[in-house]
Amino acid sequence: MKLTLNAPLKRSYWLQSAEPNLQPGATLQGEHQADVVIVGGGFVGLWTALTLKQHEPDIRVLVLEQDVCGGGASGRNGGFVMSWWPKVGTLAGFCTPQQTRFLGDSAEHAISELGEFCQRHQIDAHFRQKGWLWTATSPAHIDTWNATLKACERVGVAPFERVSAAEVARRTGSKVHLAGVFERSNATVQPAALVRGMRRVALEAGVLIAENTGVTAIEPGAPVQVTTQQARIRAGAVVMATNAWAAALPELARLITPVNSAIVVTEPIATRLEQMGWTGAESITDSQLMVDYYRTTVDGRIAFGKGTGAIAYGGRIGPVFSFDPPSIALAEADLRRTYPMLNDVHITHTWSGPIDRTYDSLPTFGRLGEQGNIHYGIGWSGNGVGPSRLGGRILASLALGRNDQWSGCALVGRTCKAFPPEPLRYLGGTLVRNAVIRKERAQMAGRPAARLDCMLARLAPAGLEDKS
Repeated sequence: MKLTLNAPLKRSYWLQSAEPNLQPGATLQGEHQADVVIVGGGFVGLWTALTLKQHEPDIRVLVLEQDVCGGGASGRNGGFVMSWWPKVGTLAGFCTPQQTRFLGDSAEHAISELGEFCQRHQIDAHFRQKGWLWTATSPAHIDTWNATLKACERVGVAPFERVSAAEVARRTGSKVHLAGVFERSNATVQPAALVRGMRRVALEAGVLIAENTGVTAIEPGAPVQVTTQQARIRAGAVVMATNAWAAALPELARLITPVNSAIVVTEPIATRLEQMGWTGAESITDSQLMVDYYRTTVDGRIAFGKGTGAIAYGGRIGPVFSFDPPSIALAEADLRRTYPMLNDVHITHTWSGPIDRTYDSLPTFGRLGEQGNIHYGIGWSGNGVGPSRLGGRILASLALGRNDQWSGCALVGRTCKAFPPEPLRYLGGTLVRNAVIRKERAQMAGRPAARLDCMLARLAPAGLEDKS
């Protein structure tokens, strides 16, 4: 099992502001032994490490991170802490009603848990639990959430509140928003401050963390042999928590495809935001498949992201997932369209990042190798900040061989629709992506989309929300 892991090239605004002089920790060298080796020092890897230490305080846990903790997707996202209620219809498609409710309730509870974790450990991650607005910015998108609301009713929950057109325009500060629903439980964070704080807590708990230590090979067996450029580790179990970088493993590449997302951040404009009426600190997404997602920061900036869907041949994580000018241009264009009154406001930071997209936009967990001691959790699909807490519980239980509600949940070992092999994946994915761009541009302009573009767009993987 070979890994080729290339570190991101450009730091996000979140990492730059959280630790301006950030440098990787020491590279691991020599021969080592560990009970559990975790590959990846982001949210999933660190939650897994912390959960392992909660279950067995004396266990020897080693986290291997190719860059710095938070250098990948965990420090590059929009900082939305969301539940799985927008995906309740998809959950119900492979879960029993009881499992659907369990996973939905657990993901919602993980949001407030995260705030309590930050408070308990004095992590200043700017946690603000002010809710999330799911909006329509085109007539074609109005009421696309109706099927999701009905699916929630079937499992006995009502997390969404309908918001009138006038109210959603007032709360978002833009008349582009034509309708919406509000989920009160959701929050925002400064994601890099969170992951760096988690790193500190993990170190204090006795977790060993080696940054600047990329894994070059994993040899299945009992024990597993993990090789880096300067070290070799014998491990009782291995947890793969590499997000989109999991596409480097042929065994996992068929389950996910790495896609690009891009974010632009404005200069501080607190007074302008107050004049616009966007003062409630709600996070916002629209209903495009190539979704726009945006929120304000504690210092009065707008962080505006777009899931642009750019891909790379063979799923290789290269510059398109660090800084991709065409994707960034798409994000800025949608910012200017949504808030035309801010066309004079300067963009101060831009970057791109990878998303490990599954076909249904929910994660999947399982085991690799005959020994069953190599575990993975992949496919966070752009919504990992909150649910990664559950991922840590699932992976910790799998690594310890525990038979509990987490190792036995419906996300473990589930059957996922596979992506096609190359070159069909890249060629077909690019064709579909371009059709989605044309279709959504037409809809946002109030024009009917071409029939062929609509047909091709239906082949795209599911989005952040289940839409009717």
